[in-house]
Amino acid sequence: MPRKLLCLLSVAILASAGCTRNYSRVSGLSSVDQAETAGFDRMLPMRGTTAYLSAGAGFGGGGTVYAASRYVAVRHKLEIVEPGTGLAKSIEAVVAYCGTIQCEMLSSSVTNETAMLSPAGNIAVRVAPQDLSKFLDFVGKQGKISQHATESEDKTAAVVDVEAKIKNQTDFRDSLRKMLAKPGVSVADLLQIQEKLAEAQAELDSEATQRKILANETEKVFVEIGFRSEQRTTSRSAFAPIGDALRESGSVLAESLAALITAIAAIIPWLVVIVPGVWVLVRLWRKLRKKRSAAKPTPTSFGT
Repeated sequence: MPRKLLCLLSVAILASAGCTRNYSRVSGLSSVDQAETAGFDRMLPMRGTTAYLSAGAGFGGGGTVYAASRYVAVRHKLEIVEPGTGLAKSIEAVVAYCGTIQCEMLSSSVTNETAMLSPAGNIAVRVAPQDLSKFLDFVGKQGKISQHATESEDKTAAVVDVEAKIKNQTDFRDSLRKMLAKPGVSVADLLQIQEKLAEAQAELDSEATQRKILANETEKVFVEIGFRSEQRTTSRSAFAPIGDALRESGSVLAESLAALITAIAAIIPWLVVIVPGVWVLVRLWRKLRKKRSAAKPTPTSFGT
């Protein structure tokens, strides 16, 4: 590659590396106006998740204003105890209400009642901060809120880092495009510039995707709701143990019969050996007894 092209590439890389923007500096503008002027109006977090800090001299006289934004991811976790048997209907109502406000449904599940499990359900959504109160009020009407936990995570460092990378990659890509448009570029240099341009564009797309993910986390509030049915306790009568015993007698009888069948099945193979063996032993004992009887001397009688 010619020395001139190497110099141009080095200048482009150095220029893009020095363009990190951590603060907006616009004379005589508020923090929101500064962001709009810089072209980042769609990236601003919504109200309730962002705090704007501004400081400067000469607000009325056109002095310089510095502004910085905080990007905070807020999460709510609730547990709703539904008093009746309409747990599935409560979940359907919340899902339907989510569609009427600025709310994004992420997941929804329902576990039906079985002999071993009680009915339960779970919902995960992302709600705009201005509609969060209305959404939580509606959810609270579906039952009793037994638990409500809130947590927040500051994403400012991650957002500033991604935005700086986007700015650097954009400047680098534009510099490569200008170099590509210059006349007299050789074929070899053209191929190398195009390769660098493709890498820069791929990196820029990756950072833009990461920025969208961060924007979704900071511009909306994540809400996870767990539903469960209320467990009712009933008093037992004095004859309840008798009823339980009668209900369990069938299973006890079946278990006993099963144990007997198992024992018989285990003994049958041994009968093939035991019965013939006992018969042989009996015959041998009888023969031995006869021999002993025959071998006894008969008593001799003498006359007087």
